[in-house]
Amino acid sequence: MELFHKRKANAVVLLKEVEDPTRFGIAEIHGDRIVRLVEKPKDPPSNLAIVGGYIFDRNIFESIRRIKPSWRGEYEITDAIQDLVDRGFLVVPYIVPGWWKDTGKPEDILDANRVILDGMRTAIEGSVDASSELHGTVIISPGAEVVNSRIQGPVIIGSEARIYDAEIGPYTSLGDRVHVTRSAVRNCVLMEDARIENLPVVLRDSLIGRRVIVRGGPGGAGLCLLLGDYCEVELRE
Repeated sequence: MELFHKRKANAVVLLKEVEDPTRFGIAEIHGDRIVRLVEKPKDPPSNLAIVGGYIFDRNIFESIRRIKPSWRGEYEITDAIQDLVDRGFLVVPYIVPGWWKDTGKPEDILDANRVILDGMRTAIEGSVDASSELHGTVIISPGAEVVNSRIQGPVIIGSEARIYDAEIGPYTSLGDRVHVTRSAVRNCVLMEDARIENLPVVLRDSLIGRRVIVRGGPGGAGLCLLLGDYCEVELRE
């Protein structure tokens, strides 16, 4: 924001140096301004990938009105930014320092989750009964309840979550009001209000959306799922 005001820019686009620019939208820079955006170029003009953070003034709305849907049938933010550039507005780059992770694929989200969890410290603000076990780095948010369960960190459990007769972790993030009952969950991200009930197999390497319900299931070595918001899945023999 300081750069936006200091330069009196019409837009600021966050960029990050990447090893393989052919996988990303790339910015071409002349001097201290962006002059072109290229989506997944075969011959990249730079190694500066667009990371998805932007600051705009009101001129972006006219650019959005001017662009047409892409071949995917979608209005692309990069097309709107390119329109700003083509109309002579000042679009400046900001190179993101430090760590950044592209999360365009499910496995990327799980990788990012592992990195973030590795940097956390234990904080127990919820309720843990005497029959439960906590190992490693564990964060239990206010209002959460853990009963007769084993938590193997690193793990974060959101506010008002309920963990009953379960095994959680390692490398698992549970959102607010998630319920896990008589199930094992490892290396997963469960969004708010998801419910996992009575799974006789381990739920592993999975992304579970908001208000998803997964219950029951056949025996086996493990279960891997990618489920969007508001799904309900019942596994049977």
